[in-house]
Amino acid sequence: MEPSIDAAREQVAAASRRLAAERLVHGGAGNVSARAGDRVAVTPTGSALRDLEAADIAVVDLDGRPLGGGATAPTSELSMHLGVYRSRDAGAVVHCHAPIATALSVVLDELPLVHYELALLGGAIRVAPYATFGTQALADHVLAALEDRQAALMASHGAVTLGATPDEAVERACVLEFCCEVYWRAAAVGAPRLLSQQALDAAAAAFGAQRSIVDMSG
Repeated sequence: MEPSIDAAREQVAAASRRLAAERLVHGGAGNVSARAGDRVAVTPTGSALRDLEAADIAVVDLDGRPLGGGATAPTSELSMHLGVYRSRDAGAVVHCHAPIATALSVVLDELPLVHYELALLGGAIRVAPYATFGTQALADHVLAALEDRQAALMASHGAVTLGATPDEAVERACVLEFCCEVYWRAAAVGAPRLLSQQALDAAAAAFGAQRSIVDMSG
């Protein structure tokens, strides 16, 4: 069942504050959205995510037309969020500037299969080519990198994750940052030993028996 737009605004604000608490964003860098039918609740541009409340969250339709809410315009990355909702069965989008994910986006073309939790994100994580923030070019690059995945890195920029809810999208952002840190630490010692696709498929099947990523254990 889709949330009401008021519930979506509450969820987006809570997810924004958690991203800040997890140190996956700094200041106004990053954005969150949630879909409620043909409307989208989305963080405002230039606002510190750690301070956001539901009343601050903007509301737009699927074409980006403002429908009220919030004191300022929606995030400059609105086209990326709307592109996801037009092409994917997603209920929420999180974009963050997680430090290790961002660092790896500068040197990798893909985050390889270094940990079984990548099964929660669909596999190895592609790095979308660089484009100026807020542009349609960036949105297009990210959408391509997200094909068959729940996450992507953005070259010299950050990361994006999807979820059924903002909470789930934040959990996936945490998983992505963890896997990026595993790769970073392993690569500092030697050549990381990678998992096979068969091993990843087995992990995906095991995760499938759990209720959701929010309840993940093991």
